[in-house]
Amino acid sequence: MKKILLVDDDKTLQTVLTRYLEKRGYSVRVVTSGVQGLKLFAQDPPDLVVSDIMMPGMDGLEFCRRLRATRPGQLVPFIFLTAKKDLEDRIQGHYIGADDYITKPFEPLELLAKIEAQLERSRRIHSEMVRLMQKVPEDTESETEYGENVAESVAQVKHPEPEEDLPLTPAEARVFWEVIQGLTNKQISQRLFISPRTVQTHLSNILTKLNLENRSQLVRFAFEHGYRPPQTQDEQRAAEARG
Repeated sequence: MKKILLVDDDKTLQTVLTRYLEKRGYSVRVVTSGVQGLKLFAQDPPDLVVSDIMMPGMDGLEFCRRLRATRPGQLVPFIFLTAKKDLEDRIQGHYIGADDYITKPFEPLELLAKIEAQLERSRRIHSEMVRLMQKVPEDTESETEYGENVAESVAQVKHPEPEEDLPLTPAEARVFWEVIQGLTNKQISQRLFISPRTVQTHLSNILTKLNLENRSQLVRFAFEHGYRPPQTQDEQRAAEARG
């Protein structure tokens, strides 16, 4: 059963949305502020987060920003559900790290569709990461070749805890996590709302700071140093079952 963390101080919405999602097979945990959201996320990471923006204590934007700054929170699907409708608000929400943005009032069926789409996308990302981990290319390749061809088996690769924080700016760090998922510059630009040229500039800075030559070496660096997307709940259970 997929777990959803709902962060919203509207008691009526909490009740209605919890019942709606639980009837459709989801486990829903509810908190009323970003502070509580960060605490619960650390205790029991969900498969997806739905958050309001306007909340007391810590608003949704700061909650998203802080969540994305943690390693477990880098790739969890995140949807804003808010009454803030202006284009500037939506752009800011995506820029901070949200995967989707829905304005109130909303249709529960639309939210459900977006939740399922984000969970499916997350599943595909993790499947692709497993494929990339199986073989990492040794030579410089084009972005298409990079996404499709790999050259190093993971069966014998250990994944230690990260040795140190990345020496990157927040913008470079966001690009870093996208690159190691196998995304192209164009795909990253669409996700982060920046131009492909800006993506390439950040990537060049990343490679220089880490003393690497190409994307392939960056992927290898990420896994050797423990910088990898968190496992899904199903993957964690499978790993535990294997002992």
